[in-house]
Amino acid sequence: MGVHAQGTPSWVEAQLPDLEAGRRFYGGLFGWSFDDDRHEALLDGRRVAGIIPKRDGRMPTTWTLYLAASDAGTVAARIKDAGGRMVMEPYPVGPFGVRALAADPGGAVFGVRQAGDENGFAVTGEPGSFCWVEVHTRAPDAVDTFYATVFGWLGHHQTEPGPAAADYRLWSPPGTRSPDTATAFGGRAVMPAAVPAAFPGHLLVHFAARDCDETCDTAARLGGRIVLAPRDTPHGRTAVLDDDQGARFAILTRS
Repeated sequence: MGVHAQGTPSWVEAQLPDLEAGRRFYGGLFGWSFDDDRHEALLDGRRVAGIIPKRDGRMPTTWTLYLAASDAGTVAARIKDAGGRMVMEPYPVGPFGVRALAADPGGAVFGVRQAGDENGFAVTGEPGSFCWVEVHTRAPDAVDTFYATVFGWLGHHQTEPGPAAADYRLWSPPGTRSPDTATAFGGRAVMPAAVPAAFPGHLLVHFAARDCDETCDTAARLGGRIVLAPRDTPHGRTAVLDDDQGARFAILTRS
């Protein structure tokens, strides 16, 4: 895979309390192997994700999406100017480049990644690799403006039929000539009023699956939990899962 465009998804990473248990779960679910030296998950020898030990028990067990940046310091300044906040200012990570953690105006946490000796994902869209991200928020107007201002995301409302169509915004990379469903890499959903206020805005990482229902069954056998059962959407059949340590993610089988 070539250079990731500024502001587009370039890497995902999970911090897990039990690294070996996480490897057993995701190895069984997606067929990943693992690079012990770099704490990276591989799909047929290609980089797809980071699986690292959680060093601070106060931090959530979660999947974090990283957005590409040519200069993490410049992006951090834009984030603050646009109404976001820095959770961790840019910091060097040796050969892996420079990283930072930030939150959008709705509270959703994401990473910023300035590439080092490699450029993140070696493959996306194939079963077992990253394929989509959703921003779930209670502040859609502020969040829409934030990502457009900081990263140049081009938004367009979903036009396909579906119960959430009126409240769902698709995102295409900056510079896209004709933003539409075919160019989108993710979407923004409005959190229902029934969701408790204590549950913050968040980004939901999606991995591609050959068969959504079968993958759910496999996850349950491996000790995971089905949070939202498989359902059909305009983008394919999807489900939301927790792994065996509580890290939440989604799977998607394209139509």
